[in-house]
Amino acid sequence: MSIKSFKGRVVCINPNLVLQKNDLFTTGIVFMPFGLAYFAGALLKNSYNCEVIDAFGENPNQTWNEGNFIFRGLHPSEIENEVNYKSLESPDVFFVYAINLTYHRAIIEIIKQLRISFPNVPIAILENTQSVTAYALENIQHEFYDAGATYVVMGEPEDRGVKLARHILSKGKDKELLNLDGIGFRKDGEIFYNSAVKKIDNLDSLAFAAWELFPVKNYWKLKYSHGPLTANRYLPILTSRGCPYSCRFCVIPETNDLKWRYRSAINVVDEIEYWVKKWNIKEFHIEDVDPTISDKRTREICLEIIRRELNIRWKICSGTKVETIKSEKTIELMAQSGCRYISISPESGSQRVMELINKPFNYQHAVKLIGKMSKVNIFTQACFVLGFPGEKEEDRKLTRKMVYDLAKAGVSEIALFIITPVPGSSILKEFSGYTDYSQLNFSPTWRKDYDDLNQFRLKLYAQFLFWKLRFHPISILKQPFNFLIRKFNTKMEMTPYRAIHTILMLIGIVGKRI
Repeated sequence: MSIKSFKGRVVCINPNLVLQKNDLFTTGIVFMPFGLAYFAGALLKNSYNCEVIDAFGENPNQTWNEGNFIFRGLHPSEIENEVNYKSLESPDVFFVYAINLTYHRAIIEIIKQLRISFPNVPIAILENTQSVTAYALENIQHEFYDAGATYVVMGEPEDRGVKLARHILSKGKDKELLNLDGIGFRKDGEIFYNSAVKKIDNLDSLAFAAWELFPVKNYWKLKYSHGPLTANRYLPILTSRGCPYSCRFCVIPETNDLKWRYRSAINVVDEIEYWVKKWNIKEFHIEDVDPTISDKRTREICLEIIRRELNIRWKICSGTKVETIKSEKTIELMAQSGCRYISISPESGSQRVMELINKPFNYQHAVKLIGKMSKVNIFTQACFVLGFPGEKEEDRKLTRKMVYDLAKAGVSEIALFIITPVPGSSILKEFSGYTDYSQLNFSPTWRKDYDDLNQFRLKLYAQFLFWKLRFHPISILKQPFNFLIRKFNTKMEMTPYRAIHTILMLIGIVGKRI
């Protein structure tokens, strides 16, 4: 899967997917590595010989266990064979993508194996700045250096990573890297770096994601993804970066400095149309952390899709701030252009908890727009967090009340996450009890109050389904049919299919156990 150019040999690696054995429903969500795909596009644009080894995507049906964790994909020992198979030339540099916090153990194991197999090749770690499930790397750099990494790239990688590749290929001295922000290294036991400050202002100047380097067909064969999947082929797309809100449980304020930047509507639709023509892609999953900050831009994207007569479906899968969708007119335009799914994040029904989180939320606006989305056939998700520091039982009762109101208004599904700290979030120091960063998922069994929170979570899921059956029975009755034909309008329909597939792998009916 390499595209030959004329600058060195740069190998980008996406790590294995990591699941928690005692929770196959909440953990193990499949993310296509869109951040690494855009970085690969930047390398190609700058004429580097770039290739990708997707440790999950190359063999997603292979599994092995380590304690309470299940790994999917290539074993680290197999990566050396993949590197040598693609070319007889030794790599000049490895870039390993820190895609998600829960993948941390896999990332560390890959670094260790690369250092054994390729002792003289620099290894750089790339921070994922555009996912709420990722983590800030600045204060945990030592973890990667201890495993054998040479550099850590913090902040957006498209500019920094290309400059680092140029530095390595030109045999530059590491002290020269101190002139750049966001690149760290360790020398003589001391860590050197300047914090990542610069942001890419003109996102239209960036290359499109280089999906041609990735085993995308293997992702399509799974029939499930991060967002609800209704097409045989899909691709993620990033239309903006950052978020202006300072939610205390989130890593995005740390990695994006409360700044929101965006691609123009024309540039976004250019990328969509490119993949429609190249691969006949009919479904696009928007993975921005907050794509609708500009209602004007949202409308422009819709109008551009309509003007070009692109027959596509698009879905806001990672969530958005519902207040930034200003009116029902915008919802109508989104539906007309092919929008079929929107995830929002009320977080809590308690105003007191929302103040602790430091997140504003317009309750009535959300209920109103959820009702409108339901009427124009846009499926919706509302995400809540449980167990935020300071939350009390009466606060959870208010969350239950909000779930009831949204169910009555027509929300398609809910997601209930038990809060866990993330390196880079402001609440990290308020938690203890975990021993591994891969334990920091949305089912943190190490929390002393986990059993109580999980019991509330399971009960509220059951109540939500009852309310849906009461207020919108047809939508509930359709779900078993959608499950059987593998056309998932919601994540709630898709998740059991993913869990069943995982179980079949674990008992040896599907794939390979090692």
